[in-house]
Amino acid sequence: MRRRRSLALSVVVGLLAAVGAAWGAGPAYAAGPTATFVRTADWGSGWEGRYTITNGGTTTINGWSLTFDLPSGTTLGSYWDALLTSNGQRHTFTNRSWNGTVAPGASVSFGFLGAGAGSPANCTLNGTACGGGTTPTTPPTTPPTIPPTTNPPTQGLPRHFLTGYWHNFDNPAVELRLRDVPAEYDLIAVAFAEATSTPGAVTFTIDPGLSAALGGYTNTDFGNDVRTVKARGKKVILSVGGETGRVAVNDAASATAFSNSVHNLIQQYGFDGVDIDLENGLNPTYMGQALRTLRSRVGAGLIITMAPQTIDMQSPSVSYFKLALDIRDILTVVHTQFYNSGSMLGCDQSFAYSQGTVNFMTALACLQLEAGLRPDQVALGLPAGPGAAGGGIVAPALVNQALDCLARGTSCGSFRPPRTYPGIRGAMTWSINWDVANGNTFARTVRPHLNTLP
Repeated sequence: MRRRRSLALSVVVGLLAAVGAAWGAGPAYAAGPTATFVRTADWGSGWEGRYTITNGGTTTINGWSLTFDLPSGTTLGSYWDALLTSNGQRHTFTNRSWNGTVAPGASVSFGFLGAGAGSPANCTLNGTACGGGTTPTTPPTTPPTIPPTTNPPTQGLPRHFLTGYWHNFDNPAVELRLRDVPAEYDLIAVAFAEATSTPGAVTFTIDPGLSAALGGYTNTDFGNDVRTVKARGKKVILSVGGETGRVAVNDAASATAFSNSVHNLIQQYGFDGVDIDLENGLNPTYMGQALRTLRSRVGAGLIITMAPQTIDMQSPSVSYFKLALDIRDILTVVHTQFYNSGSMLGCDQSFAYSQGTVNFMTALACLQLEAGLRPDQVALGLPAGPGAAGGGIVAPALVNQALDCLARGTSCGSFRPPRTYPGIRGAMTWSINWDVANGNTFARTVRPHLNTLP
């Protein structure tokens, strides 16, 4: 997300999209290494498959290579959690750096998309027959619903809600005291916490430029405003990062520093949670560790949100997407930034959709919904009109159409999701300040429509 008037915007074009492997129990324990294939979804013209490699032996597997054939007319699309090389219809998947070691009794999985009627055959694992099952299960006539997980507490948020970012800096948008945020916003993300000299640690104070623009606005004023806004039934969280943010959580020490510093800021100002908006790299292992530690200290009421760029949610193997799936038991919602993105493939894998369209919003949201995030953990992030982004600005009415398409299967463009998602959580905008500068059109159009969703 942008924070200064002169920052350049990068445009990402044409990255292969992927939907993730469904989550479930691994195959039964067997003697020696085995690999089992299942189709986890089928939508007629294509399907999603998953191989699970299980070490049924007594020694650790250090690196694996799985090869199979596909019949003529059947092709592979996107894949995740493995590397792929192909020679005609013979395809070989090898481990990634993080999943090559498989201890006795343990399992790892990778997934891919296929098009056509055929299925994998002649499977070998490290040069020997896969053994545990190369025959796919009979595909369902309609794609199955992703297995549910235990929903976290609602944390006092509506079933469908609107999130907006509040600027802690001075730029051409309207400057606002926190207490003056329009009532349509249910969740206010304060942008941004800043890095300190201690790796992983963050700090927050009112920006001097903002304070001057408001005729004097102090940390004490801000803290009082947090309490005022919360008394109105709103939630306030602290966003970490932004386009120029340099917060790095890359080891256990920095994970502890992140957790400690965010916890201190929650206690100081009364924040309800934290938003992860790191646009310059993210380590899912240690950020996940930091967030779990923070939640253990704050409790189940902690709100955890994420605001990845579109490119960061294109495949479950990408760090941001992996973090979301790893912490989905404590994750509140992901507000993917569906802007400044160029054109990208959706979950149908058949067309590069252009940003700023209903198709783009629905096809890319479908990636996350079909990869294992619950509908209540997925929201659409859009700019609040002119000035707020370099590309992907849409009329708020189109955001409502995209929400209807996802929740009801109505008002869709040429792309239609494989199912409906009545629990789709809502929408986010960058930003509240830009929305006010543009006449509050985004909030006044989208927020009432959220009340009409199932």
